[in-house]
Amino acid sequence: MAQSMRHFFCASMPYIRGMMTTRISHLIDRSVLRLSGRDARPWLQSLVTNEVEKVHAGEGRYAALLTPQGKILFDFFVTPDGENLLIDCRADQAQALAKRLSMYKLRSDVAIASADDLAVAVAWGEAPPQVSRAILYADPRSERMGWRMIGEPQEFDLLGIEGSEGDAYAAHRISCGVPEGGIDFAYGDAFPHEANMDLLHGVDFRKGCYIGQEVVSRVHHRGTARKRILRVNLSAPVATGTPVMAGEIAIGEIGSVAGNDALASLRTDRVEEATNAGVKLKAGDSDLTPVS
Repeated sequence: MAQSMRHFFCASMPYIRGMMTTRISHLIDRSVLRLSGRDARPWLQSLVTNEVEKVHAGEGRYAALLTPQGKILFDFFVTPDGENLLIDCRADQAQALAKRLSMYKLRSDVAIASADDLAVAVAWGEAPPQVSRAILYADPRSERMGWRMIGEPQEFDLLGIEGSEGDAYAAHRISCGVPEGGIDFAYGDAFPHEANMDLLHGVDFRKGCYIGQEVVSRVHHRGTARKRILRVNLSAPVATGTPVMAGEIAIGEIGSVAGNDALASLRTDRVEEATNAGVKLKAGDSDLTPVS
């Protein structure tokens, strides 16, 4: 009984440091993979969209593994753990990601294992939480996002968990305009630019070759990305997947939703045309306005 009461208290209270409040969420939909071996860093460097070979302790990098055609198969965070690398990824993709990475091992000295003893949490607010053993780093996508942590679940319980289902964090993420794979873009169907990865520090255009690089580089240098994920305001809440219309023309669809705040994958050229023509954007019965 004491244990269950303690868990209820932690799940209901934010972490307080002095007069500054930081909210914390244990992301139960995330898992951790551990990469070890002499070749782990250069090997992963050759596969993914971002610079990961030189990532230092206390840092994290946002990156993706693409198809040869340049579409996102998996997106994740990479951070060091001593000589090893940890990959923070979606729990429902962890096994598939490990299997896909294993396809590229060949003779490289790399071991890929599930780190079942570790969990992922996030924090946002005025100050980072104080952790004793967990790995803590600033979310590399946006300074507004806060911090990410990898550690034992017991340590996160001691910090105090705000909404273990991640609803509060989802609302925060949407307010920052940061998309989530599987909700705001489809894996296997979206290019990095269409998921805003180039704007969220998920692609290093100066690094060496990686899978799908040629397509990504061409889109970047030609400026041919027509679809983007935009933060939008709704006059009334709508469901994820609701088509966005400009008159009779479908120009995208709704992704993550938190009340009247949402993200939408939109054809930016169609948005501009509708704006110039004075045509209202609609999602179902709701008026939709892009937020700059």
